[in-house]
Amino acid sequence: MESTHLLGSSKKRVKIHPHTVTAKYATHTPYSPQPGVHTHFPQPGDDGYDDAPSFEDFGSFLEETSDRKQLTESKRWPLTLFGSKEKDKDTTHKPQPAGGGEGSEGVAKAAKGSGKGVGEQLASFGEASVSASRLTWVGLLGAALAHGCLIVLTRVASQRFSLGPLFLLLVRSIVQLSSVAVPLHKGENPFGPQGYRLRLLCYGIAYSLSLCCAYSSLTFVSPGNATTTWRLATTALSATLAFLLLEERLGLADGITIAAGLCGLGLVLLPTVDESNTDRPTDPVVFWRGAFGWSLSALAGLWMALALVGYRSLKERVGVGTALFTVSWTGCVLAPASLALLQEGWSWPVSAPAWGLVIGLIACSIAAFLGMTHALTRLHPALVSASQSLEIPVALLLHLAVLPVAPTAPEVVGNVMVILSVGWLVAMKLLPSRGGGRRQREEYEEILDSPIK
Repeated sequence: MESTHLLGSSKKRVKIHPHTVTAKYATHTPYSPQPGVHTHFPQPGDDGYDDAPSFEDFGSFLEETSDRKQLTESKRWPLTLFGSKEKDKDTTHKPQPAGGGEGSEGVAKAAKGSGKGVGEQLASFGEASVSASRLTWVGLLGAALAHGCLIVLTRVASQRFSLGPLFLLLVRSIVQLSSVAVPLHKGENPFGPQGYRLRLLCYGIAYSLSLCCAYSSLTFVSPGNATTTWRLATTALSATLAFLLLEERLGLADGITIAAGLCGLGLVLLPTVDESNTDRPTDPVVFWRGAFGWSLSALAGLWMALALVGYRSLKERVGVGTALFTVSWTGCVLAPASLALLQEGWSWPVSAPAWGLVIGLIACSIAAFLGMTHALTRLHPALVSASQSLEIPVALLLHLAVLPVAPTAPEVVGNVMVILSVGWLVAMKLLPSRGGGRRQREEYEEILDSPIK
């Protein structure tokens, strides 16, 4: 936070940080001391001296700096860190209490002395933060469950009703065009705010390309391998791209947990005994079809990582409804192009169970998108993608319920590792730390005690 005041010919610049409080004084002209003239710096309670920031503003500062580093908002921090411009102007012209410095010191002592009040404010702030985090993680886990159902429904639609994956993608994109009602109801432009439309378009293209590549890969490799490769590449690349493009870093504990989940996905991808049998000759056509399918899955992960990082940079300007509409209309353009490129036939559902399956697939896709996109407004893209790895165990369990097939030992171990890693992430983010409240209170009281607020 910076506050600047003109005091005669001098300017005072005050920076407040939870650990350090510094002040710099500068003049409009180079300062040259004169004999017999003593410089007076304003003290607490003097005219033109800022009061200490409120606890609510200090709590918002902790929330913004402890969870993540937002590069896109760094230029606006001096204005919005402890409130808006209008709020700063209002507090600047507040009348000073009678008694000068004694009144200001009395307020600081009273604030420090009311330890119970500070504790209550800390408790209320902590409860609000934990409540928002719980809703975010509940939405993420619901999105992972919806993604798992989506995988199984797509497989069942392809095997029992001969509905191609790209055709299903086109149908869901057409139905999701109705999401344009959300930004129109809010009075917003469905194509994004001015100045951000090109970035929103790139986000929609990247997301739709990811879906097209992922659904196309189902034609060449098994759905389980394609989905696992897609999720593994998305998680690893989103962590890398978020660091390179947004300078958002993962904590050590988060990085280790995500790495454990990636190792679990790698175990799931290990070939079975039949697939690794090298005694029989390999058909070149089968080999290159499989290689093309694996490449499409990895490419889908790259496009999805770019989409997650792209929306992360637009989260303050673009709502979830606008993002869903963008993904829908770009999908309506790219899905037919993919159908024509791969020459996948059209096959409309002709029975009531087929239509019910398509409707359930659309509902799951919308729920998964909403939960995952909302979480991007608060969490690192790699954390969002890592939490969606839970879709692999969910799809495995649902597939076993539909078609009982004994999984291999690496699949079981890998899925258990994924479940444990996601569970540990949720526990770390939601369980309160014992020293967190005490540390925030000590930092707040340190600012109250400081001679420069």
